[in-house]
Amino acid sequence: MSSKYKYVILLGDGMADEPLAELEGQTPLQKAATPHFDLLAKTAELGTAVTVPAGYPAGSDVANLSVFGYAPEKYYTGRAPLEAASMGLELGPDDVVFRCNLVNILHYQARGFMHDFSAGHITTALAHEVIAALNRELKTEQIEFFPGISYRHLLVIRDCPIELAEVKLMPPHDIIGQEVVDHLPGDLGSPLLQLITSSQMIMHQLPPLRKILDKGEITANSIWLWGQGKQPRLDPFSELYGINGAVISAVDLIKGIGLLAGMESVDVPGATGYLDTSYENKAAYAVEALKSNDFVYLHVESPDESSHEGSLEKKLRAISDLDSRLLGPLLKGLKEHFPAYRILVMPDHPTPIRLKTHTAEPVPFMIYDNCRSQVGSEAGYNEQTAAAANNHFTEGWRLQKHFIDSE
Repeated sequence: MSSKYKYVILLGDGMADEPLAELEGQTPLQKAATPHFDLLAKTAELGTAVTVPAGYPAGSDVANLSVFGYAPEKYYTGRAPLEAASMGLELGPDDVVFRCNLVNILHYQARGFMHDFSAGHITTALAHEVIAALNRELKTEQIEFFPGISYRHLLVIRDCPIELAEVKLMPPHDIIGQEVVDHLPGDLGSPLLQLITSSQMIMHQLPPLRKILDKGEITANSIWLWGQGKQPRLDPFSELYGINGAVISAVDLIKGIGLLAGMESVDVPGATGYLDTSYENKAAYAVEALKSNDFVYLHVESPDESSHEGSLEKKLRAISDLDSRLLGPLLKGLKEHFPAYRILVMPDHPTPIRLKTHTAEPVPFMIYDNCRSQVGSEAGYNEQTAAAANNHFTEGWRLQKHFIDSE
């Protein structure tokens, strides 16, 4: 391997999709305006990779572990522990951490339906008021809530009983529009269910939320617990791949993986994990991070969030903004500062608009090397051109070594 290169993984979360009738059989990645993707594709290596092994949940946790270069079969213990690492939480050997979404459940004719897994993309400031209220009423020596960003938070249960640690819980974004009664954690005596019902009473009485709800607007009216697990351990990225790295993301899950891998976590002003994120700042901070690191994992959440909402318009915008407002400035910065660089562009998993949730299908990737031209595709970078390349990684985590070592 030559040490002259700088490496960037540009991860468009949930960017892959299905052909859609409303796009005349094209996917959003095909339809969106992506001139920079398509220019790179002409001389880049294209292919596909399986980032979610058989038997594992099709989530960003498993998929991003694979893209980072860690075999989920060896390293995966759950989603929430990865986010806990980003927040600096220390877990004992028998502690279990749960992802705690603030959600909106729609009540209709004495039935509850999962209406919005993000509580209307609640602001972080208001969400922190909610978590503080939950801790005032529900915190014990064993149970504690920890605030994150927007709707994404954590619950830690110290010395967690095995029956709670192993209960099957559904991600809220997988049950949009469905009755929650079919997905509750256990019977009426379940401690997890009691936490959920108690949270609803607390939020109903919290003045800032009450005011929003009285206006008929979407905001938090419940917690939802899922993605639990114990403390994981990742081998240092620098030992596995021989280079040091940094991670840039607005999402604690991605930051957590990077920190556990021994990477620097770079905080970017204006990074939100949604359509309003500062793409330009992410590009600038990535270039700056490469001055002291060999590798940057640059994560963008907005295509996935748009897919969960079922909004084709927003997904097209998210992909186009990623191309024009992030990749464009990123390429300019790389060209100005570094003589040799490689960029790996890919999603972690597909998030089809039709389904509003993740699938485990192979994802398209593109590796561009400014020092080496390959026969790519004149039809651009998308699911079809990547599949047509007949360049397939059945174990997606092995793509990282190929990206760094390929000459």
